[in-house]
Amino acid sequence: MDDVAMTPEGLEWKFSQVFGERAAGEEVQEVDIISAIEFDKTGDHLATGDRGGRVVLFERTDKIDGGVHRRVLEAMDCSSSQHPEFHYKTEFQSHEPEFDYLKSLEIEEKINKIRWCQTANNAMFLLSTNDKTIKFWKVQEKKIKKVCNFNLDPPKPTINGFVTTSNAPTSFKTCFTNGGSNDNPLNFRNNNISLRGLTSLHLPTVTSHETSLLARCRKTYAHAHDYHINSISNNSDCETFISADDLRINLWNLEISSQSFNIVDKKPANMEDLTEVITSAEFHPSHCNMLAYSSSKGSIRLIDLRQSALCDTHSKLLVFEEHEAPGSKSFFSDIISSISDIKFSKGGRYILSRDYMTLKMWDINMGSGPVATFQVHEHLRPKLCDLYENDAIFDKFECCLSGDGQRVATGSYSHLFRVFGCSEGSTEATTLEATKNPTRRQVQTPPRFLRSPGGSDDVNGNSFDLTTKLLHLACHPSENSIACAASNSLYMYYA
Repeated sequence: MDDVAMTPEGLEWKFSQVFGERAAGEEVQEVDIISAIEFDKTGDHLATGDRGGRVVLFERTDKIDGGVHRRVLEAMDCSSSQHPEFHYKTEFQSHEPEFDYLKSLEIEEKINKIRWCQTANNAMFLLSTNDKTIKFWKVQEKKIKKVCNFNLDPPKPTINGFVTTSNAPTSFKTCFTNGGSNDNPLNFRNNNISLRGLTSLHLPTVTSHETSLLARCRKTYAHAHDYHINSISNNSDCETFISADDLRINLWNLEISSQSFNIVDKKPANMEDLTEVITSAEFHPSHCNMLAYSSSKGSIRLIDLRQSALCDTHSKLLVFEEHEAPGSKSFFSDIISSISDIKFSKGGRYILSRDYMTLKMWDINMGSGPVATFQVHEHLRPKLCDLYENDAIFDKFECCLSGDGQRVATGSYSHLFRVFGCSEGSTEATTLEATKNPTRRQVQTPPRFLRSPGGSDDVNGNSFDLTTKLLHLACHPSENSIACAASNSLYMYYA
């Protein structure tokens, strides 16, 4: 199987780092809650976005054995006793709250998605979006330069506190035609200038004393979505990307912000005929003409941009969906089958999807049904009525795959997240808590497809808290490492 190796042993996950740890009883500000997480392709940088519109960047710093980078030794099959370490690099304000006066609509600054773009000339590029506007950012180190090594020292006397140089107020100087001044000691119009014993003249030099990170918005892609943007995804051609809202998917060129091409439009002529909405969209990792998008009906559509300019007719689309057994449909069936997130595997053969109850792995060559199903919230099935009343049933959990394709992960309630082995024959299913002791509440979870009894407990017999939900997490692209967001705290784990 592509992307999936032989059955691995179950991993022992350990705590690595935490950023923004909350003290006991500390109140969390709404703007500090993390709303997006993304590793770059190398895994050496990590970006988070929050509800306050800020993007925070972290950089990997762990060095081992004489300064050799950890990934170099891993490529040589050498082991290391150190775990991956990141440190805070910089942050910037990506979005501000806005108000749409035409629609009388407030636009939140919350960051919905972040995607890293191709690096160039030691600069980092990334896309970030809120509900309406996408921005293309360039983050680069700038050297602070200083001019020094003058021939003459600046004069010391002052006039009312001002140094008598060209920086003094104009009221204290007599200026000449070409910008000269009668009190400027470097003005060679003054015939009385003294070289003070200098035997030669030399040019001042420019030196770089320190560097600072500068984030600059290169492009702003706006006014293309009538509904809230739920996804952005880079193309493998490194030139284009897509953005998706509830009813449309648009194709953009990174260098052109004034126009985009609509490639999927699901808006009916009469909105009363609307039966499903787009929930997530993702480009294929290597085929620039292919992309997939999911819907609120639990289906995934794989489309080829070479077939048609507008890809919403479905006549030539490959549709992935699982049909319910007769008699099992209930009032909640459509709600819990809605897919909240999809991810391609590294090689592009498999698609991982997350609905409210399960994780599912799909083979793009097999549209008949998922090749694997992992139960995440089956223990909540008896509580669906309560979950519907408090709107928890509409929570949108993200999912991720490890770089080697052997494991998948997703979040749950009580700041828990689940890691499953997805290679053939694997029974690995681990529950971890986003704390410094991730195995504090860990008991090996039941096997796939096993239905847990009802009640207010999770699969391990612990009570669950619907207010502490772990919605966002990301897997490192090449190592067994996971970053997840628990409210305003960023936790990192390794195995």
